[in-house]
Amino acid sequence: MSPSILALLAFSPILLAAILLVGLRWPARRAMPLVFIFTSAIALYFWEMSFNRVLASTLQGLVITAGVLWIIFGAILLLNTLKHSGAIQAIRAGFITISPDRRVQAIIIAWLFGSFIEGASGFGTTAAIVAPLLVAIGFPAMAAVMLGMLVQSTPVSFGAVGTPIIIGITGGLDTESVSAQLLTNGSDWETFIQLITSQVAIIHAIVGTIIPLIMVLMMTRFFGKEKSWKAGFAILPFALFAGLAFTIPYAATGILLGPEFPSLLGGLIGLAIVTTAARFNFLTPKQSWDFAPAKEWPSQWLGSIEIKVDNATCKPMSSARAWIPYILVGVLLVISRVFPSVGNAMKEVIVKFPNILGETGINADFMPLYLPGGILIFVACCAFFIHKMQWSTFRAALSESSRILLGAGFVLLFTIPMVRILINSGVNAADIPSMPIAMARFIADSVGDIYPLLAPSIGALGAFIAGSNTISNMMFSQFQFGVAENLGISSALILAGQAIGAAAGNMIAIHNVVAASATVGLLGQEGTIIRKTIWPTLYYAFFTGLIVLLAITVLGISDPLVP
Repeated sequence: MSPSILALLAFSPILLAAILLVGLRWPARRAMPLVFIFTSAIALYFWEMSFNRVLASTLQGLVITAGVLWIIFGAILLLNTLKHSGAIQAIRAGFITISPDRRVQAIIIAWLFGSFIEGASGFGTTAAIVAPLLVAIGFPAMAAVMLGMLVQSTPVSFGAVGTPIIIGITGGLDTESVSAQLLTNGSDWETFIQLITSQVAIIHAIVGTIIPLIMVLMMTRFFGKEKSWKAGFAILPFALFAGLAFTIPYAATGILLGPEFPSLLGGLIGLAIVTTAARFNFLTPKQSWDFAPAKEWPSQWLGSIEIKVDNATCKPMSSARAWIPYILVGVLLVISRVFPSVGNAMKEVIVKFPNILGETGINADFMPLYLPGGILIFVACCAFFIHKMQWSTFRAALSESSRILLGAGFVLLFTIPMVRILINSGVNAADIPSMPIAMARFIADSVGDIYPLLAPSIGALGAFIAGSNTISNMMFSQFQFGVAENLGISSALILAGQAIGAAAGNMIAIHNVVAASATVGLLGQEGTIIRKTIWPTLYYAFFTGLIVLLAITVLGISDPLVP
C-alpha cells in the first residue's frame, strides 16, 4: 500500500472518534467501544497483527487503565472527603474576604486556586470546583464556567500530580524502543522524561503568564456593564504579577523536582503570595470593579442551580485546618520523589505483567503505593481524623467517588487499550510500520521543516476529542515522536509541544465544558462557551508552536536522541 493510504488507514480510528464525538455528538461511553472495535479490525486485517498481539495489547491497556483509575479515585476521594468535612466550604469562605474587586477574585480563585486544584486533582475537576465557587460569591454562571475553562491550560500538563506526563507521555510511547535508542546515545529514560518535563514547564511559563490577564479581559468584555476591554487592562500590573507568582515557582519546580509538583506547588506558592498582596492592595486598581446588578443579567448568563456558600451539614472549620490535607499531599509527594530511599521502598510494592500472553515487548506494571493515587487515598483517610468526620459522611464521600470512577472507568476501558493497539501495531505479518509511525512519516514528508509549528495543534485536537490531556498524550506521543525522528529534530521538544497543546485543548474539550456547566445548571450553553474559549486555545497553540519552531531552527536545541 502507498504511504498515503497507510496514513489514512492509521488515522481512521482517530477520525472515527472525531466524527462520533464531535460531529454526531455521541457520548464517549457510546463512541469509544465502537472506536476500539474498529481499531482492532484495522490492526487485524490491514496491519495483519496476530489476534494474540491485539489481545495482549488490550490487556496491557487495561493494566495502564487501572493505574489511571487509581489516581482518579484518589483525587476525587480527597476532594469529596474535604467537601463533606466542611474543608472546601472553609477554603471558599476565606476567598470572599480578600477583595471586593471581581477581577481580583477571578484571578485568585480561578487562576491560582484553580491551578492548585488542577495540580492535586485534574481530570476535569478544576472547572467543576471553580465554577460553583464563583457563582456562590456572585458571578454569573456563564462567566464562572468560562473562567473555569480558561484555567484548564497552563497547569493541566502537570495536573493530577503529573499524570499527563507520567501516564500520558510514558504510556503513549514505545518505552522499550526509545530506551534502547537512548542507551545507544549514552542517555536513559529518566533523563529524557525530565528533559521533556523541563521544556514543558519553561514553555508553559512563557505562554501562560498572561492567562490571568486574558481571563479578566474576557470577563470584563463579555460580562461587564460597559462590555469593554478597558476595565480588564486596568488590572494589568496585578494580573501579570499573579501570572508570574504562579509560573516562576511552577517552572522552577518542573526543572528541579519533576512532573508531579509544578501545578501543585506553583498554585500553593502563588496563592500565598497573591492573596497577601491583595490584602495590602499591592498593584490592585484604586477603583473596584463589579458586575451589573443580577436583575439586569441576560437569562442565558444564569444557571438553574442556586449555590450557597454556607452548608448547614458541615461543621465550622478554620481555614488553616481546612488546608492541612492539601499541604500534606504536597509534602508526601515531595518526600517520595526527592528521597530515593523512600521512593524505592514504595516501588517495591508492584504488580508486574511481563511478556503478556507470551508477546515479547508487551509488558505492564502497577505500583499502588508509588502512584499518586496511593498518596491521595492515604491523605483522604488522614483527613477523616484531622477533620473529625463521622463515618457516615466519609462513607458518602466514598460512595460519590466510586460512582464517578465507574463513569470514567467505562470509557477508559476502551480508550487506553485502543491506544496501545495503535502503538504495538509495528509487529505484524505485513512488515509495515506501526500506525503512529505510518502517520508520522506521511506528515513529515508532506509538511517538512514547519511541522514544529503545528505539533501543539495536534495535541489540542486530541484533547478536544478525548476531553483529556492524558489521553491526547497517549494517542499522539508515538506519532509526534515518529515525526521528530523522521525530520531529525528534537523529539523532546516536539513531545513538549504535544503536551502543552493537549493542555490548551482542555479549554474547548466538550466533556469538560459539559461537566462544568452541569455544576451550575447551565447545560445547553456549551456552544456559547466554546466560541469564547476557542480564542485563548488558538493563542496558546500558535505561540507554543512558534516557540518550539524557533527553539529547533534558530537556537538549534537538540536532545539525547539526536546525536
